[in-house]
Amino acid sequence: MILIVLSVVLLLVVGGCACVVRASRGGPTWTRAVAAATLAAGELVRSAGRSRGSRAGSGDADG
Repeated sequence: MILIVLSVVLLLVVGGCACVVRASRGGPTWTRAVAAATLAAGELVRSAGRSRGSRAGSGDADG
């Protein structure tokens, strides 16, 4: 079951990346919409990782 879920997530990520590439080359409107959603989801994941990393690393000394 977990393999199916991970496969679906992987297909969505690859499809989103393909839409970003196609939209950057002037694809149809639906690819631009999917690309915008993909980029927004990426920003959410990145900001969540930053906030989690800054809380976890706040007690550590800088190298």
